Amino acid sequence: MFPLRDDNPTLGTSWVTFLIIGLNALVWIFIQGLGSDYSLAASICEYGLIPAELLGTAAPGTKVPLGQGLACVLAPGASVISVFSSMFMHGGWFHIIGNMWFLAVFGDNVEDALGSVRFILFYLLCGVAAAALQVVTDPRSVIPMVGHRVPSRGYGAYAVLFPGRRYIS
Repeated sequence: MFPLRDDNPTLGTSWVTFLIIGLNALVWIFIQGLGSDYSLAASICEYGLIPAELLGTAAPGTKVPLGQGLACVLAPGASVISVFSSMFMHGGWFHIIGNMWFLAVFGDNVEDALGSVRFILFYLLCGVAAAALQVVTDPRSVIPMVGHRVPSRGYGAYAVLFPGRRYIS
């Protein structure tokens, strides 16, 4: 079921939630080229988290096909920055729309409950935890990880903080 909205009013303007949505939109437009094949593939290869590349468990030069003649070529010594940059990458239109929709519906109330500073720290910490879990569970994976777990961060925290609230679908 896809939530349209919730019945939980916010106390104020959710600036951090809007900032995160805006940042994701800017990345989607200017770095991922609105999902055009080449821009999307290049951004996923450059900024996505590839566990085997990060840990050096895949041979440098390994090609990871992304479709239509496009592939990531793994390089030695991938940057730890990909743990963070991958949080703002998405694999397609439905991916970014779905993630940002869930963040908009549930993130505002979570931000209200935690406060802006704790919310941004929570958001980033959950993203790092998701990346770490992926790397630990599949250290040889060459599949790029992008846009991870925005719905689970927002909806999971929402469910814990507001157990009796409903959302309308």
